[in-house]
Amino acid sequence: MSDYFVHESSYIDEGCTIGAGTKIWHVCHIMPGAVIGENCSIGQNVFIDRNVHIGNRCKIQNNLDICSGVQLEDDVFVGPGCGFTNVRNPRAAVERKNEFLKTLVKKGATIGANATIVCGVTLGEYCFIGAGAVVTKNVPSYACVVGNPARQIGWHCACGEKLHKTLQCARCGLRYQLSNHQLEKCL
Repeated sequence: MSDYFVHESSYIDEGCTIGAGTKIWHVCHIMPGAVIGENCSIGQNVFIDRNVHIGNRCKIQNNLDICSGVQLEDDVFVGPGCGFTNVRNPRAAVERKNEFLKTLVKKGATIGANATIVCGVTLGEYCFIGAGAVVTKNVPSYACVVGNPARQIGWHCACGEKLHKTLQCARCGLRYQLSNHQLEKCL
């Protein structure tokens, strides 16, 4: 008996790893070589390709593909319909599997519904990607980006609240400071 839940309509291929307490819902497909951490929630109609690494406590919403080369660290939220790519210049008639680019989504990041993450970028810790954004370049930790192409409009606290000019979170009280265009927690 496994220590994770898989809905009977999902396909779990041999050779993948799934952590304790993880729940995989309706009509999902997990490919060989995929690694999913503990206490994750994988929503309905999710495809997780070979060589995808998903950390602990991630929440993957419905109707999306996580393609080969994507790595999600712990506590990442991926909204419904989000898209990841793995080739910058795809053509149906040209095989480019040896050109897959890696995409790293760092701890605590949030990706909004229907956002597109173009391969080869890094999304910083606790960054916030707005719904429908098209991310074509790296996103700093705690940054909030929106639009097509995505552009930064502000900063968010690790707890998810928008930070205002004081850079102190109104919800949890954490204070931040800017250093070389990067946001850092104050000690």
